[in-house]
Amino acid sequence: MSNKNTRMITEGAIFLALAQVLSYLKLYELPNGGSVTLAMLPIFLYCIRWGFGPGMLVSFAFSCLQFLFDGGFAISWISIVGDYILAYTALGFAGLFRGKRGGLYIGSVVGSCARFVVNYIVGATIWAEYMPEEFFNMTMTSPWIYSALYNGSYIVLSLALCIVVELILAKPLKKFLDGADLQ
Repeated sequence: MSNKNTRMITEGAIFLALAQVLSYLKLYELPNGGSVTLAMLPIFLYCIRWGFGPGMLVSFAFSCLQFLFDGGFAISWISIVGDYILAYTALGFAGLFRGKRGGLYIGSVVGSCARFVVNYIVGATIWAEYMPEEFFNMTMTSPWIYSALYNGSYIVLSLALCIVVELILAKPLKKFLDGADLQ
């Protein structure tokens, strides 16, 4: 059991570091935060391998690193808690699908949706006063619609990118994700 715990912690550190490095490789970045990256992929892989509890812990650690090293774009402590701590920790919900058929893909969608919900609420409430008059060539009249478009634009693209890579890695990583090497 001790060896398994050591392995879980070590893999958590490795996947956390990989997620942080991938967060710097931005394919697209929005002006007020949010970018299209593969940073969620290592978090999802770890969550599916180790489950909900360890996944939430690594996701929380990732949220702290994102705030500290990603420039911490926030307007108050509430936006720090919402946009960073809660939003990135929500990725850990992917761990609920450990051992389930299609768990990697379903978990990735659930984790991304959980992150979106947090960012959506924070964006529509805290960031509402910064809503532009026009976004994606559409006139913005509601902070709720703006927040959905803004946050959805980068989270959906990041999720799609993750799923494409997951499809490529699914077969080579099957035993790893199933935990067959831990038996």
